[in-house]
Amino acid sequence: MNAFHPLLAERRAQVVRIVMLATGLVILGAFFRTQILGYRVHALQSRTNRMRPITVPAARGIIYDRAGQVLAENVPGFTVAVLPGPEDSVLATLRRIAPLARLSTGEVGRIVDRYRRAPYQPVVVRADAPLAMVAALEERRLQFPGLLIQTEPKRYYPDSTVAAHLLGYVGEVAESERAQPRFAAVRLGGLVGKDGLERQYDDSLRGRDGMRYVEVSALGRMVREDIVPPLPPQAGTPLRTTVDLDLQRFVAAAFPPNRRGAVVALDPANGEVLALYSAPGFDPNAFVGGVAPEYWRHLTEDPAHPLLNRVIQARYPPGSTWKLAVAAMALKRGIVGLRSRMPIPCRGGLQYGNRYFRCWEPLGHGDLTLEQAIAHSCDVYFYQLGLKLGVTSLLEDASAWGGHSRTGIDLPGELQPEYPSGREYYDRLYGPGRWTSAVALNLAIGQGENAQTPVNMARLFQMLASDGRPQVPHLVRARARRDAASLDLTLEQLDGLRRAMISVVETGTARGSRVAAVTIGGKTATAQNSHGPDHGWFIGFAPAEAPRIVVAAIIEFAEHGTAVAPLVTRVISHYLRVDTLEVRPLDLPSDTTPGVMTIPDFVPIVVP
Repeated sequence: MNAFHPLLAERRAQVVRIVMLATGLVILGAFFRTQILGYRVHALQSRTNRMRPITVPAARGIIYDRAGQVLAENVPGFTVAVLPGPEDSVLATLRRIAPLARLSTGEVGRIVDRYRRAPYQPVVVRADAPLAMVAALEERRLQFPGLLIQTEPKRYYPDSTVAAHLLGYVGEVAESERAQPRFAAVRLGGLVGKDGLERQYDDSLRGRDGMRYVEVSALGRMVREDIVPPLPPQAGTPLRTTVDLDLQRFVAAAFPPNRRGAVVALDPANGEVLALYSAPGFDPNAFVGGVAPEYWRHLTEDPAHPLLNRVIQARYPPGSTWKLAVAAMALKRGIVGLRSRMPIPCRGGLQYGNRYFRCWEPLGHGDLTLEQAIAHSCDVYFYQLGLKLGVTSLLEDASAWGGHSRTGIDLPGELQPEYPSGREYYDRLYGPGRWTSAVALNLAIGQGENAQTPVNMARLFQMLASDGRPQVPHLVRARARRDAASLDLTLEQLDGLRRAMISVVETGTARGSRVAAVTIGGKTATAQNSHGPDHGWFIGFAPAEAPRIVVAAIIEFAEHGTAVAPLVTRVISHYLRVDTLEVRPLDLPSDTTPGVMTIPDFVPIVVP
């Protein structure tokens, strides 16, 4: 047995040598594959581990008025962020900088939640950090691993509330928005337009973000910046609008303080929007970098709804301004002429069936022609004119002229006006046979089932002030286009309607607002309101012989259009450079009425 021990030991030693040799060969092969064949892959991984991509936001395109004055621009701002890393490290850094960055416990939690949705991107702590905060953090940068402070373009609106509803504001893209194809390319935390022109033209204003890289240590501290050539951002495309900033400022200054309403001014020849103002307003600069919760609560809980763009998102009974539409319908169909009189003169009201329909003038207007009835806004004349036209004609023509369709203005959120599309509307509302042609009396004076936006009424008067053809209201010239519909009136008929509206200002219901230096045509109106005092309308144009501007204005709870006419005539005079008065707000009592009239105040007429 002992003779075999050396041989067995030699065999075992040989096996060990073979195993060791094979192991060495495997290790050498692994080293060769890793260091030689896989050099580029592993070098890239190593580089990636020590490099962090940093998004460089693009500057949004500047928005200009028609003369090149700035409506929205960019100014330097500071962003405080934390580089991506283990969640514990990010949370620890946030807690350490919380006192200097003025972060509450809830804000820290929201920042961590945002980090979890995109763990490979720097998480924004303050999107619009003040200089004092940035200085305090920079002094202690070595104490905060992963802290990133960089300059970024910050949106700025020089005129603030003057053009708030026109321009809108920007804010952080929401998760629901990123699900839309339009915003799919926007990074988490990126800024997009939220309303107004910022929203409408966000695709071109937004630009394209760039990218730069920083080197970090194993502890997440930044070692070097811009270690590879950065990808520069591409600024957004500038936007030139049709707005006259000087006129916009004048409207805001002249509008009565603490009142609600809207003003829109158009060029009747092409539909260009010269001014668009809604009151009350808000400060779009307050949304840059994230709106404060207290301010957002104030805006959303205020009964006056300051975020509501009343020019395109509030609907009111048009009242007597609609009489021009009814007169145009009757002229177009040959039912009356400009000097036609009604069978029954106005004696303060009209008996129809078992109801008595009153005129606004209790003493009556007497026997009037169509031109005179427009000048004095006689309800009794238009009651009879509505009966002559009939419900079908009133509905057909109003629909053809846009009575229940949006204007197509290039702003988001325009509401569709309320107006019956056909007789079946009344069948659905009251039941077949449960209504009569008496509904025509209310429609003829702009009440009943009729609620229009101010911009829609401005388009109606744009047709009357031009060649009878509508122009799509627009804020950017490239969007200009013409509607196919037309009033189908002769030049003589259009001139007659304009003469009647001149009489409104010269001798009629708006004579107190007459301006000696320019001839203005227009129409006052009182819109019934079941929520409080009536609303006041006035829509005017000038110079009457060759109109260059149409202005539609409504002031809620103003009680009558005569209270609104001075505002419109002052705006027109200023635009035409004939106003020599000091710029001051219209003198009206402050509004204390809660709520806002944004739905039609229907007055149904049902067969008893």
